[in-house]
Amino acid sequence: MAREERAEIAGLLRSFERRFLAARALRSFPWQSLEEKLRCSPESEQLLLDILQKTVRHPVCARHPPSKNYTQSFVLELIKKHEAVHTEPSDELYEALAEVLTAKESTRCHRSYILPSGEVVTLSESTAIVSHGTTGLVTWDAALYLAEWAIKNPATFAHRTVLELGSGAGLTGLAICKSCRPRAYIFSDCHSRVLRQLRENVGLNGFSLQPEPAADTHTPLVTVAHLDWDAATAPELAAFQPDVIIAADVLYCPDVTRSLVEVLRRLSACLGGRTPEVYVAFTMRNPDTYRLFTTELDGAEIGWETVPPHPRKLFPYDGCSETSILRLTLKVHQHREA
Repeated sequence: MAREERAEIAGLLRSFERRFLAARALRSFPWQSLEEKLRCSPESEQLLLDILQKTVRHPVCARHPPSKNYTQSFVLELIKKHEAVHTEPSDELYEALAEVLTAKESTRCHRSYILPSGEVVTLSESTAIVSHGTTGLVTWDAALYLAEWAIKNPATFAHRTVLELGSGAGLTGLAICKSCRPRAYIFSDCHSRVLRQLRENVGLNGFSLQPEPAADTHTPLVTVAHLDWDAATAPELAAFQPDVIIAADVLYCPDVTRSLVEVLRRLSACLGGRTPEVYVAFTMRNPDTYRLFTTELDGAEIGWETVPPHPRKLFPYDGCSETSILRLTLKVHQHREA
């Protein structure tokens, strides 16, 4: 096999692996490229078996599988591609299907994301986009985008205390904890079910919610905090003492957007002249919401600028919508809020 073809197959396997582990929509997989390889490659049978090993039989999936329905649909699609080229059915593929069919169904599923270091962030998520009255139980593209930016800019977070507002399932924070060596990382949210899942995902990825720093100096002190932006008191906000504040995909309605700006204003007033760096990532779903955000920032005297865009290469994104990061400059207050 020529070097160029080997590289193409390696890229195809990597794409299937990353998309399957993250349980991305099946329509987003490179099925056309696979069909072309199956028709022209003398080793098409082996290629399908290699894909099986990189997906359904991946070691990560053995411990933390995607949903049963998702896995079943994926294996059926592989069988369909195989039988479009070969007259004989594949025993391996049908064995994989039988394993899926006999597995127990669950309302929980797992999504896993491979980091550049080879480490994996695994999240337990709801199988429904809106579950228990919140959208915070799944990972959205802006969280992936902010995580990718953070991994490319580790100095922003290294040896610093990071506060994340609206952490959701926890992807961004866990990627930062594994890749950027923060001194401390504070996940926060206000929904009880989201907080419960956050604690589960923190433990799932090997971090302990302990009050004391870990013996390993490279392991951050990780906490999960209940933070209601509208109800938090000045002492509660002052206790965080962050060097960096981040948020991803929290600009989804006018009320929440206004609450975000207000809590940032109050945080800046609580920190006694300290000015943490602030980064907010969002997907441009509604231009009116973005305009409201920047208008509210201007009204609160919070400076803002757009971070230069970066290629979306590391993670398998769900959509093609525009995603951006704003860097905010909080107003300096010499005295803490009373």
